[in-house]
Amino acid sequence: MDENYAIRVRDVSKMYKMYANKKDRLIEALGFSKKKRYTEYYALHNVSFDVKKGETVGLIGTNGAGKSTMLKIITGVLQPTDGEVEIDGRISALLELGAGFNSEYTGIENVYLNGTMMGYSREEVDAKMKDILDFADIGDFVYQPVKSYSSGMFVRLAFAVAINIDPEILIVDEALSVGDVFFQSKCYAKFDEFKNEGKTILLVSHDLSSVAKYCDRVILLNKGQKLAEGSPKDMINLYKKILTGSSDDINELTRNHAGELSGSISPDQLRAEQKDTFSGAQSIRADADDADEWKSHFEINPKLNEYGNHRAEIIDFAIVDEDGRLTSSIVKGTRFQIRTKIRFNDDIEKPIFTFTFRNAKGVDITGTNTMLEKKEVKMAHKGDIYVVTYEQNMSLQGGEYLLSMSCTGFVNGNLTAYHRCYDLLGVTVISDKNTVGFYDMDSVTTVKKIAGAEDEVQK
Repeated sequence: MDENYAIRVRDVSKMYKMYANKKDRLIEALGFSKKKRYTEYYALHNVSFDVKKGETVGLIGTNGAGKSTMLKIITGVLQPTDGEVEIDGRISALLELGAGFNSEYTGIENVYLNGTMMGYSREEVDAKMKDILDFADIGDFVYQPVKSYSSGMFVRLAFAVAINIDPEILIVDEALSVGDVFFQSKCYAKFDEFKNEGKTILLVSHDLSSVAKYCDRVILLNKGQKLAEGSPKDMINLYKKILTGSSDDINELTRNHAGELSGSISPDQLRAEQKDTFSGAQSIRADADDADEWKSHFEINPKLNEYGNHRAEIIDFAIVDEDGRLTSSIVKGTRFQIRTKIRFNDDIEKPIFTFTFRNAKGVDITGTNTMLEKKEVKMAHKGDIYVVTYEQNMSLQGGEYLLSMSCTGFVNGNLTAYHRCYDLLGVTVISDKNTVGFYDMDSVTTVKKIAGAEDEVQK
């Protein structure tokens, strides 16, 4: 293996046999039938890529793209059906935290157990024990059986073990945001430390802001195939198109490249093809006259809090990026729109249309309404349909937010909800630079030395 590479994946496929029932599985296991009694499902199909030493590489894709399967093959949890993986370096994996813990053992005993499973000697674990316990910060609970731990203490200890045993390659699968906000801060600080030390990192995350911030390169997977690889910005843009494209468009794109090495093409080729493919896919264009309902292209919160007297109804809604495409992922600093379509089932005087962004803890961050914006509708009549468009710059920090919409109004001086949809959609803000707090004031910062000795930097 070339000494410049930490990970080399070559033509890796993972196939699962899918049986219609237990009887077929038993008949085949006993060898009573020569006929194939299963269908083949490929979680991965002919995927190839390399990770150089010192690189931070992201794996992104929709649910079912094969990301976690690939990480499990790289870490040896799963064996590929075809292909091979070469590894040069000691791996620590943040996959299923605490999967190797024995609930009857104490925290200390589980630290030694996990260290041994990772290939470390007792002396090596001893040398790291203080760092592990300081990082986990669960006090004397380390001397108690882990079955007595809260879920928070459990993941803190599991994370501390994985992150503090000095690996050469770190594999991370959606594991940085565990525990409370203070522990999350320590997790990200440790991740930054690893990156600054030149460790090799392979990161899987739905948090596109983290991908944009940390990754040197990103690999885009879809339905078990590698579609492309390139800069974080390019791959995130392509991923957004996949999120908003119809299944037929994506299937066609995948079929076009199934015969090529690992199913991959260059970013420029893919961008050109997707421009052609998606230009005809009016279902993802917000301004298409014959498009499907906007809302059909978004994942609606299954726990949506919806209520009102329905004298007016929100019948459609959308988030539109700067390119005019329907998407729930917006790049920080770009211009975007929120659109709401309302049908009136009764005559309503001076209806008010609103939107609000809140964070995952339920704190309202920002929002507005047509009354505040002085965009009054004096009278909406039964059968009328209105489209309200809010256009603004995305100044929220990178992260995950919830979008709410409503149609309200005043009846006899009392605020009345005609239709409210709280936490309707999840919205991802993609950023490679976050400031302090909820939003970015887009400050222009100047640093100028006006007195003191000259130094090499200023000459």
